[in-house]
Order: sequence, then structure tokens, then C-alpha cells
Amino acid sequence: MNERDLRHVLDVLNVFCDADGRHGNPLGVVRDARGYPDEASRQKLTNELGFSETVFVDDPERGAVDIHTPGQRLPFAGHPLVGVAWLLDLPELYVQAGPVWARGDGEFTWITARAEWVPPRLLQRYATPAEVDALPAPPPGEGWLYAWAWEDEAAGRVRARGFPRRGGPIVEDEATGGAALLLTDLLGRALNITQGRGSQILTAPGPDGTVEIGGRVRLASPAAVPARGIEGPAPVPARRLSVADALRLMS
Repeated sequence: MNERDLRHVLDVLNVFCDADGRHGNPLGVVRDARGYPDEASRQKLTNELGFSETVFVDDPERGAVDIHTPGQRLPFAGHPLVGVAWLLDLPELYVQAGPVWARGDGEFTWITARAEWVPPRLLQRYATPAEVDALPAPPPGEGWLYAWAWEDEAAGRVRARGFPRRGGPIVEDEATGGAALLLTDLLGRALNITQGRGSQILTAPGPDGTVEIGGRVRLASPAAVPARGIEGPAPVPARRLSVADALRLMS
């Protein structure tokens, strides 16, 4: 698929925005993945776009999707699934890890998942939010680091930052649903997490060992053809997206 064709199927979303629609983690969603039929072609596009994750929709009616980072295919990831749940407006999504329930409550989109689906991450607690803010990007060491501190423990408010530390192009992850899921599972309580520059992630543990992850989603740049599940007027101006446009969204 060439760049001209790509702009008709690629949406860019911001996932886990704040109350004013700012911040959030950019996500590329290829709504019609037939032009990328194998893992090699999907990995190539994901690397070119450079987002922390890109989702390929294999079946928009059933909700079957495939998640890639610039380095690998993922069986599950939080921020991509919250984003594509909002875009497709379906009650269930299917990924390599298993079925993922989804719902919307007007302001937030939620998914339900299990902690064992998330790759291991170091959840390192710091004494104060200021210590988290002062960390270099990335901090010394190897392996995925989720640095966090209580802003208000009684209220469940957390300050966090996420660092992949795997030598790839993503130095700091703006908003990480999987790490938020792990922290919620560890602490056993609902959390209101401010991550990165100001992204907001909400979580709640379920009675069956699952965790709900929720956040606001905004359409940063639409495909030339409106995506299924998006209601209301298109953003103005609704510009067509090229690969170069997608890369500029990250600058």
C-alpha cells in the first residue's frame, strides 16, 4: 500500500487525554489492514510511523485487532485497546491474549483485562511526585521502568512516568495502560494516574481478578474516509493524513 492509499485508512488518536483534551499518547490505527497482510509489512509501517504502538484492524465488525510497537508484535497493550475501543465502538475486542471487554460512559472509554497479559515491568515507588518529575529520560538501567509516587494516597491519586529502556526510538512513554493495570493489580485499589506531561489514566480492580482501565480519547487526525463508530461533526479542518503528517504529529 502506498502513501496515497494509506491516508484513507489511517487514523491518529490521542489516548488518555486530560480533561481539556490535551496530552495523551498518540496511537496509529489502520482501520482496514488488508493492505498489510503479514507481520513484516505491519512492522515496517509501525517503524515508519514511530508511535509507541500502531493497531491493525483485521475485522472491524468482530473487533479483531493486531498490535505492534516499533520493535515487536504485542499480545496485549492498554493504550491501543482503549483507543481502538473508542474508534470502533464495540463491546468486545479480540487480541492475541484473548477477548477484551470494552464500554464507554460518555467521557471515558474502558477496557477490562488481566494483569498476566502484561509483560513484566519494574514498578518503582518514589517518595514524592517531585522525585518522579526529576528523573532523567531515560533513567539509568535496563528494562521497562514505571516510576510512581503517591500524590494523594487517600484519594488514590498517583504521579507516574514510564520508560521502556530497550534502546528503541521511544525514550519515554506518555501514557501506559499496561503498567497502570499492573500497579492497580499490585495495590488492589482504584487509581487516578497522571502520567507523562499530563495524561490521565483511571483504573479499577474487578471482583474476578480483572482490572478496568479507562481514559479519554480524541481524534488527532482522521483518515480521508470517516471511521465507523465516530459520531458527530468531523474536526475542522479534517485533513487527510500522510505518513509524513503522522510523523509531524509527534514533533
